[in-house]
Amino acid sequence: MSKRPGALRAARSVVTALVRTALARRRPAAELPEVPAPSGVDGYARHVTALGAIAAEPAVVVGLARDLGRAHEWLTLHAAWRGERPERIEPGAEFVQQIRLMDIPAQARWVVERADDQGFALRGTGPMGITLGLWCTVRPAPEGTVIRLDGALDGAPVRGPVGSTAVRSVELALTDSISALAALAQGAPGRRLSIPDEPIRHERTGRLLDPHTPVVVGVGQVVNRRPDLDAPREPVDLAAEALREAARDSGAAIDLLAQADLVYAVPSASWSYADQAGAVAELVGAVRATTVQTSAQGGDGGQLAVNDAAQEIVDGRAEIALISGAEAGATMAALQRAGTEPSWTRQAGDAAPDRKIGQDRPANNEAETAVGLGAPIFVYPLLESALRGREGGDPDEHRTRIAGLWSRMSEVAASNPYAWDPTPRTPEEIATPGERNRWVSDPYTKLMCANLQVDLAAALVVTSVAAAHAAGIPQDRWVFVHAGASATEQWFVSERADLAESPAIAAAGAAALGHAGVSVDELGPVDLYSCFPSAVQLAANALGLPWDDPARPLSVTGGLTSAGGPGNNYGTHAVATMVPRLREAPAEVGLTTSLGWYATKHSVGVYSATPPEKAFAHLRPAFARPATRPASTELDGTGVVEATTLVHRGDGEPEALLLSVLAEDGSRVLLRDEDPDLRETDLVRRRIRLTDGRIELVGEAPADRQELPPPPAAPVRTSRHGANGEVVVITLDRPRVRNAVDRRLALALEQAVDDAEADPTVRVVVLTGAGGTFCAGMDLAEANRGAVPVTDRRGPLGLTAEPPVKPTIAAVEGAALAGGFELALCADFIVAADDAVFGLPEAKRGLLAAAGGLWRTATRLPRSIALELALVAEPLPAARLAELGLVNRVVPAGTALDAALGMAAKIAANAPLPVRVGKEMIDAAVTWDDGEGFARQSELAGPVLLSEDAREGVAAFAERRSPVWTGR
Repeated sequence: MSKRPGALRAARSVVTALVRTALARRRPAAELPEVPAPSGVDGYARHVTALGAIAAEPAVVVGLARDLGRAHEWLTLHAAWRGERPERIEPGAEFVQQIRLMDIPAQARWVVERADDQGFALRGTGPMGITLGLWCTVRPAPEGTVIRLDGALDGAPVRGPVGSTAVRSVELALTDSISALAALAQGAPGRRLSIPDEPIRHERTGRLLDPHTPVVVGVGQVVNRRPDLDAPREPVDLAAEALREAARDSGAAIDLLAQADLVYAVPSASWSYADQAGAVAELVGAVRATTVQTSAQGGDGGQLAVNDAAQEIVDGRAEIALISGAEAGATMAALQRAGTEPSWTRQAGDAAPDRKIGQDRPANNEAETAVGLGAPIFVYPLLESALRGREGGDPDEHRTRIAGLWSRMSEVAASNPYAWDPTPRTPEEIATPGERNRWVSDPYTKLMCANLQVDLAAALVVTSVAAAHAAGIPQDRWVFVHAGASATEQWFVSERADLAESPAIAAAGAAALGHAGVSVDELGPVDLYSCFPSAVQLAANALGLPWDDPARPLSVTGGLTSAGGPGNNYGTHAVATMVPRLREAPAEVGLTTSLGWYATKHSVGVYSATPPEKAFAHLRPAFARPATRPASTELDGTGVVEATTLVHRGDGEPEALLLSVLAEDGSRVLLRDEDPDLRETDLVRRRIRLTDGRIELVGEAPADRQELPPPPAAPVRTSRHGANGEVVVITLDRPRVRNAVDRRLALALEQAVDDAEADPTVRVVVLTGAGGTFCAGMDLAEANRGAVPVTDRRGPLGLTAEPPVKPTIAAVEGAALAGGFELALCADFIVAADDAVFGLPEAKRGLLAAAGGLWRTATRLPRSIALELALVAEPLPAARLAELGLVNRVVPAGTALDAALGMAAKIAANAPLPVRVGKEMIDAAVTWDDGEGFARQSELAGPVLLSEDAREGVAAFAERRSPVWTGR
């Protein structure tokens, strides 16, 4: 995880960059002249020292050390100044400084006890009764100066569990500070920009803004329409140029790129880099930055990077973030036609970014692969057909409407100076196939598809308002990131409930707009991801926007056909184009959406040049997902055609008809038909059957429009509870088989838990069963047919290999047997009805409780009881397990869920950090020996005890009010 400026990671980066030159002649500490300890250090409980040599005269070193205007350049403990400060450290002076203990902001009130030509001595007070001391002592040395820095802490928290961790962080900071001061004395550049940790006044509105409010301050785009094959430019060069343009656009008074804490890269599809972010960081001089990369495949990357960067800034882990992406698809295509290979960057095999964000999974399941539904140019036309089927339109009429949508996109591109193809086109030009506009997959011609052969780059600079202010960036360049949200659909398109709907976009859009306090009708400029017309319609329908209204443009760039489809990076272009629009109309609010794969993963952003009412949040809403459909390639009986597309070869000639058919049991069957007889027939919403492998219509009337069979009932339900939906209840819902777990339930359970874990507003998970039974274990009948309920990540039963990190309560009614008991054992708490029973009867079936049952009972119960459960294989009542400490509460039958919700509400009312760290500490404690237990406890407890929420809790108690937790 990235660290905020002033943190140890940033300081060590400075050391790496500077010590090689400025300290090349530095001698080992053992050879340095002795410098006595300053008076006063003995009065503190904990004391650390750092010693070093500096190749400069003592007067130069002391002058720098006492110059408070340059403290941010070398003192790595420094975070910001609070209020007025003197220019220099002088005897008797007093000032307030924001420092960092264990990378956590803490306010220190200093009094200068001594300041002379040999250094200084400061005494101060910190949070929670901590007292502080800081001494700088210099002495002449044969090659310049020897410097000693001393730090001391005392007070109840320091004498307790926090002390050892806090003092280690101070010791590292002092060591790094000497290295930075040495470099400064040698004339090397300073440590970094001084950024105040104080509210910033917004001039236009008069509002005081939290210093960690994120803003886009600079945008840059590059279009290279005429590639130079003699000197072909690679993607990272284009990205670096876009970042330099973004820095110029900001109007910053400093080298903004060199000050970056985070460098994000949206991976190029035209040339692969193991660490694209690192390559770009090197090109723009961002040597201190942590590098972050979005997933290798996914057009959600640009907006996802903005959301992630803004959250890092809000959480105080970064001040300046650079985001970029680039493609050289046109250059690569031209080089390939010429039969040459570019000599572009090839990084070492172990090169990698510091962090990766986003999801990378196979795009297709077996059924999709079997029929050739393996590329966006086939999937999106199929979705288009489903959208037409829902609306009930004629194929030609619908093609005319979507051609009109794309014509309006081309008109937008015509006024976009960075559009790849700024040519306005009529609906007839777009809809009519021809030599330069071949059929791709009905109803799409080439001019309805994303154009990937482009040389385009886009970049953003996102900062805190405090950093923007400190860098001298004019406020008329600021565009605030109000809210961001991310969500995924059911991953495999053939398993979705309805191809004409996007519940994930609806959830992400509602979350982002709700957080920003904006309705759809109040939106100004909008950019919906526009790789194909169906993508725009899905998003517009989900958000409540009209997609066929000329008065409501849905793109600010012109879309991926005309403006260009730069691989994964279109979303960055959308934001880069949106920002200037919002600067010119500061009262407006803009929205952008990005998506990856087959409208699979989505990111949404809300922007305005007017400050937000609420702090930014990157939301990942846990929403009630519709039931999935089993997918296959075998139609048994009849089915209703949901969607079709006629795939064409590269020469424009028809190749095969792909069909999505919904069987009577609600499953989806994918068919590929190469018989030309039905290609002119509109099959959508018609009933068909297979006879000897041939498709036959059931019923002759084209007007015989069929309703789509609903999907099979969902095996898992989710619901939100609490005033702010902070508790998620996950209900196993197969009561006819006592909630036995088959593969479909396991997949749905894993998804529900993943959703709850990802949503920052969810604090507690409750797991329960429908129909008066918790769970009877694995569905043995399904397992006997080869469908084993094991998921890729959370493993057996969709949960037992990786239980939730968030506090989880099992609300048990009736029986929790075999795998059902193993699911309950994954919870942190068990609330059971008084008639509930728990058991591991696997031995009766010749099996073992290998999904965690034997292991977890052995660690949580006496050996004799664990053996009884495993070997006797008879269930035990809840009351007995409560006596043994496994069950937390026994309640009257029928009330387990209510009791669990009551417990969940109490957990959710507590501060997030102590709850999270408390669980982490208790879970880890069993692995600690006596020698390390106290130290490990101190490391985990320190950040909590010095957190904002700790201060808020104490203040709320003293003021007799309810605390307001921030999670920081």
